[in-house]
Amino acid sequence: MGVTYHFDTFPPRPEAINLHQFGTLLGEAHSELARFDTILSTIPNPSILLTPLSQKEAEQSSRIEGTQATVKEALEYEAEGKGEDEAVGDVRELLNYRLAMNETVEALNDLPISGRLLKRAHRTLLSGVRGEHKDPGNYRRIENRIGSPGCRKEEARFIPPPPEQVEDRMSEWERYVNSETNSDRLIHLGVAHAEFEAIHPFLDGNGRLGRIIIPIYLYNFKVISKPVLYISAFFETRRDEYYERLLAVSRDNDWSGWCEFFLSAVKAQAKENHEKASEIIKLHKELSEIMLEKYRSPYIGHAMEAIFKRPYFNSAQFIEESGIPNRMTASRILEKLVEAGIIEEGRAKSGRRPSIYLFPELMGVVE
Repeated sequence: MGVTYHFDTFPPRPEAINLHQFGTLLGEAHSELARFDTILSTIPNPSILLTPLSQKEAEQSSRIEGTQATVKEALEYEAEGKGEDEAVGDVRELLNYRLAMNETVEALNDLPISGRLLKRAHRTLLSGVRGEHKDPGNYRRIENRIGSPGCRKEEARFIPPPPEQVEDRMSEWERYVNSETNSDRLIHLGVAHAEFEAIHPFLDGNGRLGRIIIPIYLYNFKVISKPVLYISAFFETRRDEYYERLLAVSRDNDWSGWCEFFLSAVKAQAKENHEKASEIIKLHKELSEIMLEKYRSPYIGHAMEAIFKRPYFNSAQFIEESGIPNRMTASRILEKLVEAGIIEEGRAKSGRRPSIYLFPELMGVVE
């Protein structure tokens, strides 16, 4: 039989996490996180960073679960002018992930990190996609097994707690997450993430939801100023180790090994996010200067922010995103962006199908 849930070892006792094992890693993770947050807290309009980075996170987190759609495909779909509820398959999963993240951030104004908050996000994640018939928005009422599809209990790799204990396990998890802690916040978060995945409270979508919790926690407890530390890329490229480290918590009570891996993820992704953010800011500054030098218009800044927030778009979306009050003015600026080589026409207008424009330099940074 596979590894079973670690009853009676959560929350872990202080001696279960050996801080000396981490060496300088804990300080380095905080340092990289602080460098990244400096950019987030000082940029005048953080949406030019948040939107591209959140789109990539949706792709990478969903890919861990087998979703094959890319950021490019999701953006192309949106540029057709269709809504999330019309999308199907893997593209819908990416759009749902981003929507669930945005809704959860908004809900933090009224709710703590809680079962109620997670159930709401879970309902959005599974809307219209694989798992939509697996009781979205509710904790599971049947046993769950982690392993190959249809595996028997003795063949499962991991067996979460039985359904009658899920509510109590999640209540304990909620108390832990919201408790005043003497431990380091990154260690506290690492433990919370591992415990959520071990409980596996829903029938589907636990991995994606567990990874949404990471930036939500950091933002909620003011470790970072915006909910934008995304570390799924680290987990995705080290998928086998990610699962093994989580498994070792229940099998070996190895909280230290898991926390060391988690800190490595925070350090690496904070550094990578900082580098990408710096590239995006540099690109925004350079292209804004080029446009302002060539075309004297008070709306250039509006136009640049619009294309950074939505690097694939049709003309109606550009007008809406930019907030330029005059449609003719917006259309002229769009033409100037094409003339300057900043954006390209990816598809010409044909019948009712609108022209689609793309911003290749930004997509090069994001992808």
